[in-house]
Amino acid sequence: MTDSGKENKKSAVEKAVEILSTYDGPKIRIMEVCGTHTHEIFRQGIRSLLPENISLISGPGCPVCVTPVSFIDEAVMLALDKGCTILTFGDLVRVPGSEKSLQTARGEGAIVKVVYSPADAQVYALEHPDEETVFLSVGFETTTPSSCIALEQAIAHGLKNFSLLCANKTMPAAYRAMMDTTDVYLYPGHVCAIQGLSECRQMLELGMSGVVAGFTAPELLTALAVAVRKTEEGRPFLVNCYPRVVTEEGSPEARALVHRYMQPCDSRWRGIGVLKNSGLTLRPEYADYDARKKYNLPGIEGKEAKLCRCGQVLQGAITPKDCPLFGKVCTPEHPVGACMVSSEGACSAFYLYRK
Repeated sequence: MTDSGKENKKSAVEKAVEILSTYDGPKIRIMEVCGTHTHEIFRQGIRSLLPENISLISGPGCPVCVTPVSFIDEAVMLALDKGCTILTFGDLVRVPGSEKSLQTARGEGAIVKVVYSPADAQVYALEHPDEETVFLSVGFETTTPSSCIALEQAIAHGLKNFSLLCANKTMPAAYRAMMDTTDVYLYPGHVCAIQGLSECRQMLELGMSGVVAGFTAPELLTALAVAVRKTEEGRPFLVNCYPRVVTEEGSPEARALVHRYMQPCDSRWRGIGVLKNSGLTLRPEYADYDARKKYNLPGIEGKEAKLCRCGQVLQGAITPKDCPLFGKVCTPEHPVGACMVSSEGACSAFYLYRK
C-alpha cells in the first residue's frame, strides 16, 4: 500500500493524534474557556499527548469559580439574617465567602437545600408556601434560560415566596478580557448552541482565532488538531468543529426567553474584576422576584482568602500548581478557593488528575 493509501486508512482520531503529537512549530497557547473541557481533556488523557510547544490554558469558563465572594456573602446574609431558605446547586454550598460558606451557615441553623435545576427550586417554593425561598441563579448562556423558565412558572403560579439571587454571566466580555493570554480559544459548544456563532465572529474581527468544540474525546482531539493546523497558516480563523449541535443562528427562542426577563448589567468576575455588560439581572418589572431588591440587601465587598490565587488561575496567568496553597492547605476536602470546589474548576481538575 502506498503512503497516501495508508494515510487515507487512518481514522480522524488517529490523524488528530498524529497532528498534535508531532507538532514541532512555535508555541501555541490554546485556552479551554469551558471548565467541562478542562476536566474532560484531563480525564481522556489528552494532555499527555501534547508536546511542550502546545500549551493548554484553563480559562474563566467555570460559573461557580468566577462568581465573586460577595455573592456567597449575600447568600449567607439571606439565610442567616433574613431567614430565607436557600436553594442552590451543590457546588456553591462549599464555596468560601468572606467569613463563612453556606455549609458553615447551615451548621449555624440556616436552611440550605441542594436542588438539581431551577425548576426544582420553583417546585420547592410551590410546595412550601410558608418559607421564603431564594434560588441562587448562576451560570452562563447555557443555564440562564432554565432560571427564566422557573421564574415564568413562579409568576404563572402566583408565587410570592420565590425569588432569584442572580449572578448570571455572559461570555463575550470575558473573551475580550482574555485575548492577551492566549492564541486560540477552544469555544464552549454548549454556549455556542444557544448564542450561535456571531460572538465568535466578532472575536475573529478583533483578530482572535477560535474553534468551537464538543465534549467527547474525538471531538476534543479534532478541535485541538484543527487549532494547530489553522494556526500554522498564519492568519486568524474560526472553525465550527461541533456542527451537529452548534448552528450559525444558535437558539433564538432561548435568547428571546432570557431577554424577556433579564437585562445586561456590569458584573464582577472573580480574579478579573468588573466587566461592563457581562452580567444579567432581572428587569425592573420583575423586582418582586429579585432577592437583592426584595430583601433590601446592602452592597457587600467580599474579601478573598489570603494567598489564594484563584483569580490568576482564572485569568490563565498561572496554573493551579503555581498556587502555594494547591494540594497542601487547599484540597477538595478543605477548599480555600472556588476553583478547588467546583466540579468544573481548574484546581479540582489538576488535583483530581495530578498523577
